[in-house]
Amino acid sequence: MRLLFIVCLSTLLLSADIQQEDLTKQAIVKIYTVSKVPNYQEPWNSSMRRSTGSGAIIEGDRILTNAHVVANHTFIEVERYGQRKRYIAKVISVSHQADLALLKVEDKTFFSNVKPLTFGSLPNIEQKIVVYGYPMGGSTLSATIGVVSRIEHHRYAHSGEAFLAIQVDAAVNPGNSGGPALSDGKIVGVVMQVIQKSQNIGYLVPVSMVRHFLEDMKDGKYDGFADLGLTTQNMENPTLRHYYHLDENTTGKLVDDIVYNSSLKGVLQEGDILIAIDGHKIENDGTVAFRAHEYTDFNYYVDKHQMYESIKLDIVRDRKKISVDANLSHTADDILLVKTIQYDRMPTYFIEGGYVFSPLSRNLLLSTNRNRLTLSYFASQWPTEKKKEVVVLLKVLASDMSRGNNSFAMWPIEKINGETFTDFQTFFQKIEDFQGQYIVLEDKDGVKVVIDKKEAQEKQSGILKKYNIEFDKSIDLRKSK
Repeated sequence: MRLLFIVCLSTLLLSADIQQEDLTKQAIVKIYTVSKVPNYQEPWNSSMRRSTGSGAIIEGDRILTNAHVVANHTFIEVERYGQRKRYIAKVISVSHQADLALLKVEDKTFFSNVKPLTFGSLPNIEQKIVVYGYPMGGSTLSATIGVVSRIEHHRYAHSGEAFLAIQVDAAVNPGNSGGPALSDGKIVGVVMQVIQKSQNIGYLVPVSMVRHFLEDMKDGKYDGFADLGLTTQNMENPTLRHYYHLDENTTGKLVDDIVYNSSLKGVLQEGDILIAIDGHKIENDGTVAFRAHEYTDFNYYVDKHQMYESIKLDIVRDRKKISVDANLSHTADDILLVKTIQYDRMPTYFIEGGYVFSPLSRNLLLSTNRNRLTLSYFASQWPTEKKKEVVVLLKVLASDMSRGNNSFAMWPIEKINGETFTDFQTFFQKIEDFQGQYIVLEDKDGVKVVIDKKEAQEKQSGILKKYNIEFDKSIDLRKSK
């Protein structure tokens, strides 16, 4: 009798597990995306691409997925597990920084009889996880099992910014992107990327980043993750530590530079040593403990804050320990000379007599190897009040008026008619407003390109027609007129 009772109890538990697993699968979604991919070398052109990804239904009749699954989208459809009908979906919020997005389906029948997935906590090393999604190799739902290998800051491929990430050994392949990783039936991360040619090294956006994103979006506006706007240096070298008179118990990071528009300008100084952030000790290698015996980049405690909140910094200045408060008011895009990778927009450009001009962006840098060494230098620099953006002569459309200049491409411009300029909009306006005959462009070495404005205007339409270009400027510049 006792044996029969144990067998019956085991059967009931197994049945409950199967039922729970089926409920989980009901919340997994396949995403079909048609996207418009900009051509940064020919900014008036684009191509169409079809792709698939994964997602999960969460509270509020929303679908959580990766930003890169729906980036540059023109049309999105979603399909639930066990169904063959596709529903039209739209993006309601997106964080390209954190590679996260939320989708909505207007047809409420899509969400009928489904139990939304809920969120767990940041998992521990060696904790078991199950990854759900629709990877390549088949069209039905896939589930792979693995464990958490490590948790630390890692560069997100979609944005190029570094945030906390979970490394897992569960098999992750193209198509898994946006799918949930579950532990004890709750979401602990969202699949985002793999290391190619590796042995099962995949990465998740951790649940802490997801919660930050959802909290941020409560007011319907995405503010993002803050950037301090500092260049800092590790303090592991003993001679450097002696130079700044640090004792053995004091650790931290040296402040080397502060961008001119950082909210920390005037709060911190060059030569300050950051020793703690929100009361958490900063080690000499720039890491902080986020759990017992687990360390990651000190920006972990910056990323825990929402934009416009205040952060407490403990510093050593002139051998004295003091505390300062700073407001978080800028993202990386606000304080970079070359902006982060952009999505959901077409490139900015304008053409003057077959000379094509564009602001330097990371998208543009990644689109070619031309002049990469020179231009990559700009991508590592802070802006200044006098130089907030780099302008390049992208290419020259060959014609009789540009003979001898056709080899100019990805050429950074320093001056126009002997004057510097702050950004692309200022440069564009100077070209538009110029009333003289010759527009003289110059790089930092004094190399010049000269354009006869009257001739350029007379031949512009013919050049555009020859190269099958409809507009001489991007839509954002056409709208600004």
